[in-house]
Amino acid sequence: MKLQNRRAEQSSAPIRKRRTFLTAAAGLGALLAVTTPAARAATSGPRTGKKIVMVVQLNGPSLTVDQRIAAHLEARGYSVRMLDQAQPPEAVGDADLVVISSTVSSKQVVGGWRYLAKPLLTWENDLLDDFAMTGKRHDVDFGEAEKERYLWLVNAPHPIAAGLPAGVANVYVKQAAMSWGKPGLGATTIATLYGQPEKAAIFAYEKGATMDYESLAPARRVMFFLNNDTFANLSPAGNSLFDAAVDWALGLS
Repeated sequence: MKLQNRRAEQSSAPIRKRRTFLTAAAGLGALLAVTTPAARAATSGPRTGKKIVMVVQLNGPSLTVDQRIAAHLEARGYSVRMLDQAQPPEAVGDADLVVISSTVSSKQVVGGWRYLAKPLLTWENDLLDDFAMTGKRHDVDFGEAEKERYLWLVNAPHPIAAGLPAGVANVYVKQAAMSWGKPGLGATTIATLYGQPEKAAIFAYEKGATMDYESLAPARRVMFFLNNDTFANLSPAGNSLFDAAVDWALGLS
């Protein structure tokens, strides 16, 4: 009887070892899943500590869209604070980047943002002339295209192009509105509306570059093609371009 028990214990030993190994492997797998590069980016790296202020309409109907964008930026490691459209530029405090959403009511946005000596990114085309990023004529110097899905990347080597190849880029999952502008001579155009080369969908100014009205950019400026509710409609390529635009505005690329 004792001999049989010893044999039974010996035969079950490899099974116990295998179970122990599988348990340890499962635990290691869970740990690796938590500490993927994307997860680690939220707690370390050059984005950590960078502060973004999003200017939005805090009591507006599209606040959930802006909150989704803020959550996306926070997941990438940025600290994000919402600021109402009625607040003055001085209210951004120690922000490293100001993002002005198109959910604002442009008539309610106070003046002075043109001169803010901080990087600024916007997709509100009605403010482009106020920021001296384009001329003043609506539907001529800036405007909105109702149903678009593709961009034409004209400056693929630029960091904002996110490593995408020159030519056609599918940036929306389905057709939707896009903002555009005609920038000043000092701008770098990254992409235009597909088939409409005169309408820049993504463009940028370096600090000191000549904008419109012979104004000089007090810091980096970026125009992106989004509309009020189209962030959720971005394709993988569109998301890459958005992230690259934010990173470049902050001087991280």
